[in-house]
Amino acid sequence: MRQRPRRVEHIRRVKAREKAYLVGWVPGRAQGFGAAPGMNAEDSLEELRELAASAGAQVVGADAQRGHEPDPATLVGRGKVQQILAGASALGAEVVIFDHDLTPTQLRNLEQALDLKVLDRTQLILDIFAARARSREGQLQVELAQLNYLLPRLGGRGTLLSRLGGGIGTRGPGEQQLEFDRRRIRARIRKLEEGIERVRSERSLHRERRKARRFLIVALVGYTNAGKSTLFNALTRSNVAASAKVFATLDPTVRQLPLESRRAALLSDTVGFIRKLPAHLVSAFQATLEELEAADLLLQVTDAADPRHSRQDAAVESLLESLGLAARPRLKVWNKVDLLDCQGMMRPALGPGEVAVSALSGEGMESLSRRIDEALVADPVVEADFDLSLDDGKRLALLYRQGTVVSTRVEENRLRVHARVAESLRDRFRDALVSVPEKEP
Repeated sequence: MRQRPRRVEHIRRVKAREKAYLVGWVPGRAQGFGAAPGMNAEDSLEELRELAASAGAQVVGADAQRGHEPDPATLVGRGKVQQILAGASALGAEVVIFDHDLTPTQLRNLEQALDLKVLDRTQLILDIFAARARSREGQLQVELAQLNYLLPRLGGRGTLLSRLGGGIGTRGPGEQQLEFDRRRIRARIRKLEEGIERVRSERSLHRERRKARRFLIVALVGYTNAGKSTLFNALTRSNVAASAKVFATLDPTVRQLPLESRRAALLSDTVGFIRKLPAHLVSAFQATLEELEAADLLLQVTDAADPRHSRQDAAVESLLESLGLAARPRLKVWNKVDLLDCQGMMRPALGPGEVAVSALSGEGMESLSRRIDEALVADPVVEADFDLSLDDGKRLALLYRQGTVVSTRVEENRLRVHARVAESLRDRFRDALVSVPEKEP
């Protein structure tokens, strides 16, 4: 029998990164159109640079424009467009990325004037999300956001959209290509919304089961790249992927959270927030963000070593308010304090409800765990006496595992156990609960 030839291994070729030219637009007024409070051109471009690098682009140059109102035709004005064209061409840029959402008219005009691929902030974020989504749920949510963004921008672009479904061949007589594309997108949007609604129903069932079992829920929130995933690993002793790239975590992850009180608790790691997060993107990820609504405690993580942390916290606060979570019990965690020491910077003055840690080095983690335990007021720890049979090893093991057994003694072939347990566990042992008589005055 003839041997089959060995399969030749193909040499993996590294795809050249696209050269990107960045353009920032900052309003002249401090609280102007589309800007976070106190945002300046340097901050705007620096964050856009991080986003572009996370998407795999090679940033070759940047420019910024300040104005009281955006130009309705090109955002930055005709003169600035010519400067951008000259700068991008000289540096061999293949794509121009704007740190602002472009209207369909602005996008079309800029593509014609620059003769280059033009992306805005939302498109860039959506591209990163599409690359990061791993779960079926995340992929559904990203595609829905992409299509909702694309739909009003189809005019004049001649998009075939063959990637959205089967090949074109079922078009009716006289039907315009543009209208056909819109119809296909709307049909796909409806299908995605149905799929996401099923996801929301499944998540709702999971939350109901956790509620029935009296799980305490703690959720990490914060600006992207604040170190939430590293903190998540340190608190849960897990090994989920952590990266310095923005939006490294997109799909929510839930793990058991060990507490000194041994109460049943779960920690959820969620997608990072960012300033000017598009409203339709927030809406598309509602199924994921609903997990925050079930949280008994939010851990708001701040990168203490980032000089922009005050503006980042303001963006997080704004989004929490929009989600109706501003009043949720919260513990602020100043992360990466080890970097402050390395850079000779002062540590933050901690207020009530704040703690400083380094998730990477482990500094302050014991204190944080204790503060989390103290902040979880739901399902409090109580002391109780239980009367068990001597052969009831299963329930005795549960008391040791989920509570703190203070003492045990044998009385008339029964085992009397005094323990500190969560109120929910005490209620599960109601048939074995020993009522303690009240003291007479």
